[in-house]
Amino acid sequence: MSTEPQSDTESVHVTIVLPCYNEQDHVIDEVERICKAMDASGRTYELLAVDDRSTDATLERLEEAAPRFPNMRIMAFQQNSGSGTVRRIGTQQARGDIVVWTDADMTYPNERIPELVEILDTEPAVDQVVGARLSEEGTHKLLRVPAKWFIRKVAERLTNSRIPDLNSGLRAFRRQVSLPYLRLLPPGFSCVTTITIAFLSNQHPVKYVPIDYYKRAGKSKFHFTKDAYRYILQVLRMVMYFNPLKVLMPPALWLLAIGLGKGVFDMVVHFGYFANNTVMIFITGLLIASLALLADLIVRSRGDT
Repeated sequence: MSTEPQSDTESVHVTIVLPCYNEQDHVIDEVERICKAMDASGRTYELLAVDDRSTDATLERLEEAAPRFPNMRIMAFQQNSGSGTVRRIGTQQARGDIVVWTDADMTYPNERIPELVEILDTEPAVDQVVGARLSEEGTHKLLRVPAKWFIRKVAERLTNSRIPDLNSGLRAFRRQVSLPYLRLLPPGFSCVTTITIAFLSNQHPVKYVPIDYYKRAGKSKFHFTKDAYRYILQVLRMVMYFNPLKVLMPPALWLLAIGLGKGVFDMVVHFGYFANNTVMIFITGLLIASLALLADLIVRSRGDT
């Protein structure tokens, strides 16, 4: 189901993709805030509000409010697919040259969306602008802060980039640049991590703008253990996809160095004899190094990066 206030051929400059799942009490406030800011900016835009098979009255509230917001287009999923799927399909369906991702839970300062778009309009070298949160206001704060710090540091190390906020939900980017990477987006929250790493790994400049972050309205869909595990797994998966040497070669070199050192020790202590564990360590290092080189060859011959 889709509400189409504009013709399919009409182009706009900005598409704001807004995933909506059980946000009935505040989704219209968020829509109003976004539309008011974009109307004041003077840019042509569409607000693509995607209902991810909500179990409350979110879709009904959007449909009731549609006449008030002529630039809003409603898309309704037939099954719950996750925010990553919403953002992927929303970006594919976007009519704008610039796509904005944000949330409908009142946590992000969506009135600043025109500011992110302005940076892309005035700085052609920048391909993505991310709202870097100054604080963490989510649930499980004592656990989330150190976990996110660790995952962010791993991502910085693997991408050779400074990343003030790896998984901010507020960002604007050039749609054409993002298209090759949309198929890599997972269905859940880590889609924002994926698009960040995809841009950084392929030398698409990303700029960070400090933003405030507020306590969310409604109930959080974040599950700490499951989603934290998915975050770190997705970071490793994405770096493996673009630069497997970064992940595999360091442990391979460490194992080779340990094997060589242990071999020298064996020669001194037991001349002419190498312990079984020495041989195993060295061979394991060789195997991982070989896999790293083979994976790197596959990446370089793939032709999609």
